[in-house]
Amino acid sequence: MRLFHNDYNEMCHPAVLRYLQEISSRQMDGYGDDDCCSSAAERIKALCENDSLSVHFLVGGTQTNLTVIAAALRPHQAVIGAESAHIQVHETGAVEATGHKVLSLPSADGKITAEQIRNTAQAHLDDVTHEHIAQPKMVYISQPTELGTTYSLAELEQISQACKQYGLYLFVDGARLGYALSAADNDVTLQDLANLTDVFYIGGTKVGAMFGEAVVISNTAITEDFRYIIKQRGGMLAKGWLLGAQFEVLFKDGLYFEISKYANRLADKLRDTLVELGYPILVQCRTNQVFTVLPNTVLQKLEKEFSYAPWGTVDDNHTAVRFCTSWATMEDSLDALCDALTKITANS
Repeated sequence: MRLFHNDYNEMCHPAVLRYLQEISSRQMDGYGDDDCCSSAAERIKALCENDSLSVHFLVGGTQTNLTVIAAALRPHQAVIGAESAHIQVHETGAVEATGHKVLSLPSADGKITAEQIRNTAQAHLDDVTHEHIAQPKMVYISQPTELGTTYSLAELEQISQACKQYGLYLFVDGARLGYALSAADNDVTLQDLANLTDVFYIGGTKVGAMFGEAVVISNTAITEDFRYIIKQRGGMLAKGWLLGAQFEVLFKDGLYFEISKYANRLADKLRDTLVELGYPILVQCRTNQVFTVLPNTVLQKLEKEFSYAPWGTVDDNHTAVRFCTSWATMEDSLDALCDALTKITANS
């Protein structure tokens, strides 16, 4: 079976594993106060061209999202996001469990706009009963989104401006950030994210690490007592050096961007094949997630050798599905998937 249902099927990039083995007998301080975390943080700040940033390492995406939001918001405040946002649909109410409401906005492509943000914030202010309603205080977006789409630099600048106008924090979920930064049509850099957001994170779990996310904070209001919040939310790993060490490797010699670009190239090849076969691409993007609609008869034959993620029933005979590539996807596996699609379609 060749797996394409997610981008975290394998343990970690070989270079990461080699380094973890290399330092396995080294004694280190706990809870992120170690040389590996310090070194990784310095590499990230250098790439962002900002030495004043605060960098912290957590284990997973949901834990990172709820920790950042809990640190930034007061009890009566809410976070704005797309209706398809990860915190809205795939985190079992983790943010609401911290006491903060998620205000979801309609979106066909996973993105929200500066105009939507302004309208939401202004509607709250205009409501004479606004003190009885959760107060919007943060905007949450993902780069790339749950549908693989990306925000352009112009869109991020507009959203950042809207957030500043209404006093909202801007938080970017970067669980798959490497794939966004390495996309063929991308014009956003780490420096841009550091300049335009209050906080963002760099995903490792889905981009070559065994596990781990790097939180990058530019707004000192969020930085204050952040480690207290990490600890309270169960995110302060005793062996924190395991996180820092992985990001040391990923940000050495451009590995993070190299492996992301590779995954995107394979995804582009799959998209091209689907288009040639006449299958629709649900959302146009250049990152590592490929969404399409396939006949159930094709899927029944395909799933004997290949896995995919069902994304919703279209009708009695068709299903929307997602295929993911990653740093570990073998090109011959991708070619085998394309060949199987071609043969099954020809015989259907």
